[in-house]
Amino acid sequence: MTEIQQHIIDESSTLLDALSRLNGLPGGVMTLFVADTDGRISGSVTDGDIRRALIGGSSLDDSVASACHRDYRSVKSGDIDPETIIECRNKGIKLIPVLDSDRRLVSLLDLTQIRTVLPLRAVLMAGGRGERLRPMTLTTPKPLLKIEGKAIIDYNVEALAACGIDEIVVTTRYLAEQIHDHFARPVAGVKVRCVTESEPLGTIGAVAGLWPKCNEGDTLVMNSDLLTTISFEEMYLRHRSAGADVTIAVVPYQVSVPYAILTLDGNDPDRVTAIEEKPSYSYYANAGIYIFSNAILSTLVAGEHCDATDLIERAIADGRKVTYYPVKGTWIDVGSPVDFRQAGQLMRHHNSLTNS
Repeated sequence: MTEIQQHIIDESSTLLDALSRLNGLPGGVMTLFVADTDGRISGSVTDGDIRRALIGGSSLDDSVASACHRDYRSVKSGDIDPETIIECRNKGIKLIPVLDSDRRLVSLLDLTQIRTVLPLRAVLMAGGRGERLRPMTLTTPKPLLKIEGKAIIDYNVEALAACGIDEIVVTTRYLAEQIHDHFARPVAGVKVRCVTESEPLGTIGAVAGLWPKCNEGDTLVMNSDLLTTISFEEMYLRHRSAGADVTIAVVPYQVSVPYAILTLDGNDPDRVTAIEEKPSYSYYANAGIYIFSNAILSTLVAGEHCDATDLIERAIADGRKVTYYPVKGTWIDVGSPVDFRQAGQLMRHHNSLTNS
């Protein structure tokens, strides 16, 4: 019996049958979905539903249809809205049926295993030489350096997989064969595809040609050597609600000047109009994580060098909508030995909180 079949029960089955089926479920989510004679899902049932039915006077020989919950939540196959998943999470719903147009069960979303399902594909850029981390990167590509026993890139693949993103491409160049070998086996249940650049193509040029040109949908592009707790879900929802063509993840960056700064008159540069003692200036810095509309990515030319910032500037010049998403939580660009040590300390602290 497949995983889906294990969670389907015929509406003519008894409450005792349902209890037996629930007791035999291998996972931690104890929910069955009730199907009519045509296989259409008509409700859900848990042991709590059965308990309430028995208290209300039902017997174990009554049909499961008498106890099932008719007002259950589901999502439509091919059109899963993350907002619906958020509502289910907030209500404590752990298992969401994915139904086709005839309300037959196609798959199940287990929210104990994934957080959401985002309609995105993803590209992790992993072609850099990691020169600032030498000698560690002389024989190991930076994305495969381990922090607390796990390759840096795997933290990102796992985070993407937890968002239901299962189409992930890694672009490689330096010590590419090691990365290809690393992804010969699935990570977090995802079969990652690796593509090697024949020549350096910049921070986004390698995306050209990964898929047929398409003007629909969006793609997440990020550096593979980041350690971050960014919410891809929140970033996507901001991208969607803003109707953006490009959304740039950003981190706050503050510059403090240790001197008094003069302000000059724009019309008379010899005239001082103000003096400010040791000012601080706040900016948003590019975090190396982007959501691009596929229409923007389709303008890339295969084999042509292009950096992400070049593509964004081109989008701005063309009048496209470019917005930003401030990263909440952790963001570390693991670019130097100091960053590498900090990342290790951070993950040790995180793991200690998770395991406590």
